[in-house]
Amino acid sequence: MSADSGMSADSGVIGQIRVLVADDQMLVRMGMVTIIDAQPDLSVVGECGDGESVVALAAKLRPDVVVMDVRMPRLDGIEATRRIAGAGVTDPVKVLVVTTFNLDEYVYEALRAGASGFLLKDAPPAQLLHGIRTVAIGASLLDPEVTRSLVGRYASRIRPAEEAPPPGGPLTPRELEVLRLLADGRSNSEIAAALTISPETVKTFVSRILTKLGLRDRVQAVVYAYRNGLVT
Repeated sequence: MSADSGMSADSGVIGQIRVLVADDQMLVRMGMVTIIDAQPDLSVVGECGDGESVVALAAKLRPDVVVMDVRMPRLDGIEATRRIAGAGVTDPVKVLVVTTFNLDEYVYEALRAGASGFLLKDAPPAQLLHGIRTVAIGASLLDPEVTRSLVGRYASRIRPAEEAPPPGGPLTPRELEVLRLLADGRSNSEIAAALTISPETVKTFVSRILTKLGLRDRVQAVVYAYRNGLVT
């Protein structure tokens, strides 16, 4: 097993990670399956090309991570994500959305539906593998190249009933600094370097921010930051 097998940038080994790949483009799907299966700590347990099959296979196979396309026949990736990872799902499955940003304007809706993060389809293989490992351990992944454009563009679509508490109130100045950097797509290590603190301290701050604001993960924290004008 390689040195980083079963690990994300900020975590320890978690063992074999079982992956379900969903994409309606066969060549794209086959490419991802080949890349993932070549890793000693990752295993593709299923693949499919439509949303209804994703929901059925996720229930049957219980993968650790579903790599989810957005635009698929029968049932799109957004609704499929909502059904396997959305609010109210008893035993949710972690979802990593892989999208062509210029085409998939609804990927933000997929994040709201319960996805733990997203990557671009033209991301290098190493980034896809890192994304799967990161999501598998319960963390979130936002492609830093498109975080600001994507979330900033669609954050205004959140309905008033879904808005988080008023901005800044319960957060300390340092927590606000961390939240702004997080919303900028920075990793824990990058935030630590910017603020001259340790990555472990950053993880503590992020945990406090999520708890104080009643948010599920880093994805929701980014949405909160844009929605409440903490970043533009």
